[in-house]
Amino acid sequence: MYNDRLLKSLAQQPVDRTPVWIMRQAGRYLPEYRKTRSKVKEFMDVCTNPSLALEVTMQPLARFPLDAAILFSDILTIPDAMGCGLYFEDGIGPKFRFPIQTRTAIDSLELPDPAALNYVSEAIELVCAELSNKIPLIGFSGSPWTLATYMIEGGTSKDHKKVRSFVYQDPEALEVLLEKLSIAVTDALNQQIRAGIQVVQIFDSWAGLLCPHLFKRLSLKYLRRIISGLELSPLGDRIPVIIFARGAGESLEELADIGGDCLGIDWSMDLGRCKKRVLGKVALQGNMDPLALNGTVECIQSEVKRICSLFKGQPGHIFNLGHGIEPDIDPDKVSVMIEAVERESRKILSFGQGQ
Repeated sequence: MYNDRLLKSLAQQPVDRTPVWIMRQAGRYLPEYRKTRSKVKEFMDVCTNPSLALEVTMQPLARFPLDAAILFSDILTIPDAMGCGLYFEDGIGPKFRFPIQTRTAIDSLELPDPAALNYVSEAIELVCAELSNKIPLIGFSGSPWTLATYMIEGGTSKDHKKVRSFVYQDPEALEVLLEKLSIAVTDALNQQIRAGIQVVQIFDSWAGLLCPHLFKRLSLKYLRRIISGLELSPLGDRIPVIIFARGAGESLEELADIGGDCLGIDWSMDLGRCKKRVLGKVALQGNMDPLALNGTVECIQSEVKRICSLFKGQPGHIFNLGHGIEPDIDPDKVSVMIEAVERESRKILSFGQGQ
């Protein structure tokens, strides 16, 4: 691969500078995305159209010197393929026509037909052909727990009362759902691997809803199962895995032991302390506050310098935001951040030079 900084950093190998990519790097903050989105009626019309998914995936790469592409898709494609009736409501977000809130509904839920996600594979093949091994392509899925939260809530939620109550009202039914979702996620990620992705990221966006002992029972064990079930690439290589478990800092050491290669760190955590706790077992990704991009140029540069300086002379860091980029961010501020990452990380990454 022409640019293998991300792959080297995931393996905690030396690089000339810190690799950088951005969660949700293709999306609403880009005017070119909004132009593409205006061509279709629904958000999912972009996800399910491989040509449009290719177009949107490539948009940030034409604008910024990023070290990875991430497929334009959505974590909720799996519940949609399971018959939950996904749609997006303007100003609100994802909703399900058929939420899963009873044991009967869980028992009758079927695993998705792989053909229902063929549009994802087709988009991956188009993107890989366009990238032509210039940079890695990241595929992804939601974790079983995070997917379950959306399915039980029926969409987005401010307090997640339904799923949090379900944990205590019918824990056995919930674990049946999580078991089914772990199989569906493993199958979907293997489908993406066969199509050509070079890295997997699993988003456990709602990990922070669970106290540590419940996180171990309702999320961690299923993440471990998924990682152990991933196939080798068509070339026989092991696919590196990034776990982004937002709000699960209490379980950092346990997350580092489930077989993944990297932990995504949200902006609420002290990255320096995380490094002391788990760097060596896994690489670390993150963790600038997404809203720091609303700051001045000087503020952004200062934050980048602070984060990069934590890894002086040490491999195993991937620069990213501590969550997805917000839709109101000025793309020029993203350029400031990326330029600062390149400048500052080249200063401090002096491997093998006795510094």
